[in-house]
Order: sequence, then C-alpha cells, then structure tokens
Amino acid sequence: FAFSRLGTFLERADNTARILDVKYYVLLPSATLVGSRIDNAQWEVILRSVSAFRSYRWLNGGDATPRSIADFLIFDKRMPRSLAFCYSKIGENLGALADDYGMRHGCHDLADRICARMDNASVQSIFDEGLHQFLTGKINDTSELASLIQTDFRFAQ
Repeated sequence: FAFSRLGTFLERADNTARILDVKYYVLLPSATLVGSRIDNAQWEVILRSVSAFRSYRWLNGGDATPRSIADFLIFDKRMPRSLAFCYSKIGENLGALADDYGMRHGCHDLADRICARMDNASVQSIFDEGLHQFLTGKINDTSELASLIQTDFRFAQ
C-alpha cells in the first residue's frame, strides 16, 4: 500500500510543479501581460486543472492573485495536490516503509531534505529566486527521489 501511495504523491507533486511551470514560463507571452485579465483567467484555469478552484475560493474568497494561487498550490498542506502536501505524504509513506523493513535508505534522507527545504521556503523567497527556477528544482527533486526509491527498494533489477 505504501508503494502505491508513494507513486500517487510523486506523480501529483511532479504534475503540480509542471502545470505551474507551464503557466508561469510558457503561457504568458509577454511580461507586460502579468496581472492582466488574460493572466488572471489562466491562473484560474490552473486551479481548475488541479481540481482546486472551489477549495481555493472557499479558503481565500475572491482574492485570486498569482502569488496567492502559487502559495496555495505550493505550500498549503490542506490541499492534496499542493507540493507541500505531496512531499509530506511521501515522507510519511517512506517512514512507514522504514518501520516495516527495519531500515532507512538514501531515499529517506533525500525526502527529509526536500521537506525541510519546503518548510524553510516562502512564497516571497520563491518569487525572489524565480518561480521557474524553484519549480524546475522541484521537478528535478521529484525525479531524483523517484529514481532513488526505485534503486533503494530494488524495483529495477
């Protein structure tokens, strides 16, 4: 069961990061359109694409800004498709496997580091760093973690 859940949350984290990155880096053709009606409509479509529109509206009311939507989809642990929620659940499932197998692997340490970096980040620090750079890092982290889980638990023999 834990392996199935790991796959679910690895895939969700990867998909959420990629969807956000496409919106930020590809869909808006010009920086002059940031904050325009087109930009805001695209952000709302992003919420709908990850089944988060109603929960976002319920928690945030009518305040739909790119920053608040990014914060919701990256850091809100109440949102099952947010990066923070997914990485938290990955850590929990790896912890259950460590208990079952009686040992920790490199994937456990990497998951702990990813969660710690998420806990120490903020939406402000992400926008200062660059949303694209942050999301690319998370996509790479997720891929590396999936590969390490595969190696550590000997799925590729």
